[in-house]
This record gives sequence, C-alpha cells and structure tokens, in this order.
Amino acid sequence: MSDPSTASIVSTPAAQPTDTPATPGPQGNEKPRGLLGDAWRDLRRKPLFWISATIIVIFLLMAAFPSLFAPGDPVNGALSRSLNKASGDAWFGYDLQGRDVYARVIYGARASIVVAVLSVVGTLLVGGFMGIISGYLGGWVDTILSRVADVFFGVPFVLGAIVILTTFNGSGSSNSKAEIMGLVIISLIVLSWPVVMRLMRSSVLSTKEADYIVAARALGAGSGRIILKHLLPNCLAPLLVYGTIMVGSFIGAEATLSFLGVGLKSPVVSWGIMISEGKDFIRVAPGLVFFPAAFLVAAVLSFVMLGEAVREALDPKLR
Repeated sequence: MSDPSTASIVSTPAAQPTDTPATPGPQGNEKPRGLLGDAWRDLRRKPLFWISATIIVIFLLMAAFPSLFAPGDPVNGALSRSLNKASGDAWFGYDLQGRDVYARVIYGARASIVVAVLSVVGTLLVGGFMGIISGYLGGWVDTILSRVADVFFGVPFVLGAIVILTTFNGSGSSNSKAEIMGLVIISLIVLSWPVVMRLMRSSVLSTKEADYIVAARALGAGSGRIILKHLLPNCLAPLLVYGTIMVGSFIGAEATLSFLGVGLKSPVVSWGIMISEGKDFIRVAPGLVFFPAAFLVAAVLSFVMLGEAVREALDPKLR
C-alpha cells in the first residue's frame, strides 16, 4: 500500500512553463532616471521650490522687460514733485529729484540681476576650470593652484572689492555704464573663484578613482574625454547648488558696493544706489529706503531658498 502523502505528491501536476508575459507593475515601463531626473522629481513636490522659482521668474521678467511693470521714467524727474507722497501716478512716491520711485525700483532689478548672474557665470567657469585641473592632475599643479587660492582667501571680500574698484573706478574716472558694470563683475569674480575651485577640486578627487573612470582610462580614453564625458557631469551637482545661492549673495554684494559708492554709479539705476541716495531722507520719506530694500531682500531670499531646495534634492541623504 502506498503512503497517502506520497500519492498526493505524485498526483499533483507539476507547474508547466507558460508563454504569457508577466504583467508589468505600475513602474514596469518607467525608464531609469539619473541624478538630475531624481532631483527634478523631488523638487516638483516641494512648495519652497515653486514659491522661490515663481519669485525669481518675476524678477527675471522685471529685469528683461521693465516697461511691462513700470511705464514711468526711472531717470528723468521734475523738481516740482520732489519727495511727493505715493499716489495713483507713482505708487511709491517720488524721490528728491522728482523721479518715480516705483519705476526706479523696477528698473533697478536689471542692473542688480545682470551683475549677479554674469558674476556667477564667470566665477563658476574660472573656479570650475581651476578646480578640475587641480584635482585631476594633482602634484605640483595642485600645490600651486591651491596656494594661489589661499592667497585670495586671505583677502577680505569687501576690502578687496573696495581696493579694486577705487583703483580702476575712482571718483575722477570717466568710465561708461558698461565699463563700470564690467569692473564690478570682474572684482566679484576675482574674489570669489577660490570657493568654487575648492568645491570642484574636492568633487574631482572623490570621483577620479571611481571604477568607471579607471575603466575608461584602461580602455585608452584621453584626459580630455575623461574630464568632459565622465568627471564634469558627475561633479556639477555641488556647483549648481552653490551657484544658485551665489546669485543671491552677489545681488547683495553689488548693492553693498553701490551703497558704499564704489560700485555702480548714477545714472545707472540699482537698488544699492537707491538705498544710498535715500538714507539721508529716511525720516522724511522712509519709502526711499524701504521699497528698494524690500525688493533686494526678496530677491536674495528667493535665490537662497531655491539653492536650499536644490541642495536637498541633489543630496540623497536629505531626501
């Protein structure tokens, strides 16, 4: 007599292979995402990102098309309207020379944002190039570039900018608007590139010994191809975060230098110049300082908040 348990095992039909493909899950058809794809997916869920990005877009539109926001004249005024209060024609009132404060605040976004964006681009290019060369080549090249960066680190930012701008843009100089803006941009780049250089250098040092870099080098890839195809794309995340925050910092730096009288100068319209011109009338007309300062703070905070949101999205440990 056969064992019932054995009979039941024998009588159970074996599982037969089937040709029917498995039904994919809800994510079965999704393509794998890279670092930027994951970061964008995480950013879309953050209210902080949308709030800061919306404010930045508004400021960029103000800088590109100021006449859409303020049809008034920001440069010419009438002394008969000197220090007049806010009205339907001038929402923020008039300054000492009878100029529309609202129009000047709107047009002031252009100079501040242009100087900040161009300075950031230049700083990222110069510092990024120095950092990737220093980190990849190493040796005496790394030593020399690191010591040069240490020299610039030792110069106080505001003091160094004052020295550079007063030397090439003194009170007796007759530089044009473009030349003055160029000097401010160059001074910001000269004093800020070592930070970017160190960020890029540390990223390259932690990446250049990765397996895919070693494999590319073993397959005969040259240094240029390794840097452009492998190192650079994988070292950009820290620069994106720092560059976004640095735009806000440079907007504040330009306003500080213009307030001190060594940055942009009239007839250029910027928030720093407006604050400098209105500080003597803060008791009589506080709006001359309050309104450009409010726009300045909003612009700086929006870029800082965007940089913080990008940092959290690009860092997997903070998600």
